[in-house]
Amino acid sequence: MGSKTVVMGSTSGASDVIDMPKPKVALGIQSDAGFTEAAKSLRGRDLCSMSDLSVQELAAIMELAHAVKAHPEDFKHALDGKQMVLIFEKASLRTRLTFEAAINTLGGNAIFYDQTQSPLGERESLSDVAHNIERWMNVIVLRTYAHETVTEIAEVSKVPVINALSDYEHPCQAITDFMTIEERFGTAEGVKFTYVGDGNNVCNSLMLCGALLGAHMTIATPKGYEPKLEIIHKTMAIAEDTGATITLTHDPIKAVEGADAIYTDVCISMGQENETTKRTPIFKPYQVNEALMAHATDHTIFMHCLPAHRGQEVTDAVIDSEQSVVFDQAENRMHAQKSLLLMLLGGAKRIPRDRGVNGKRRRTLA
Repeated sequence: MGSKTVVMGSTSGASDVIDMPKPKVALGIQSDAGFTEAAKSLRGRDLCSMSDLSVQELAAIMELAHAVKAHPEDFKHALDGKQMVLIFEKASLRTRLTFEAAINTLGGNAIFYDQTQSPLGERESLSDVAHNIERWMNVIVLRTYAHETVTEIAEVSKVPVINALSDYEHPCQAITDFMTIEERFGTAEGVKFTYVGDGNNVCNSLMLCGALLGAHMTIATPKGYEPKLEIIHKTMAIAEDTGATITLTHDPIKAVEGADAIYTDVCISMGQENETTKRTPIFKPYQVNEALMAHATDHTIFMHCLPAHRGQEVTDAVIDSEQSVVFDQAENRMHAQKSLLLMLLGGAKRIPRDRGVNGKRRRTLA
């Protein structure tokens, strides 16, 4: 019997059950040739969205991320002489520092270009910006408001462009988060992943990433704050090939029952501060607290992309608990982004399997 996706209606409360075929693709990299093929296809590419990646390409990125974390010495000169520019319209702690640390420890160099005071395209056209930068840099990392800023620069740039956050997606964060899940459970395939909160950019990328890796995802949001319909459709299309499932609901308690991982994010993102009064009461029932975590399992982990608004979407008791892996996620930003840079800039190589990472295996994949 195939997998199923259950989509909860945003107004009626009714659900449609959609039968899906058994997985059509083999998950994970199966051979050295498969890894090499994926690395070759990624070289020189952009990463604007999780949907830019195939199942095998994401598997290769994940494998390499674990390898560079376990054996950093094998990659310390992999990107010698490579130049990376970080252009940020939004403030950052983890994204900026981990990208800079990533390329510096791979032998390259990072240059930060602050655009927090004015949006890209205001002083000169995005096309002109891209054509200047491609003459000096090997890769462009963008953190923007409008997703179109990322896609427009990627369309004209001759060097790879990485979306380090836009209002539509945050693919670097999603790759990191599922890397952390793989560390904990040995695989993301079959993991029961629950997201509680706003159906925002992070949620969008998590859905696509989880689908590519064969996870079983439940997304619990207030009515009117569901993920974008386009993302839902893309997730379902990917799930048809991988055996992943997605359930959309408005009930946070039912959503966390049996979850291996519970994830939340801020309900008021950068640029939404004027909605604070409106959003605060709407999202109060979706706070991840001890009472909500009690409906999960003994092995459930808590995840958050940070920064956290303590006392709002999550309580101190949860984020500081032994179940919390938020700082593992923060650490893994650097390793996952090393892998991305290596893949896009041609520095990827496969670590011999006898030196690979031994992940913790799940007790059950049921």
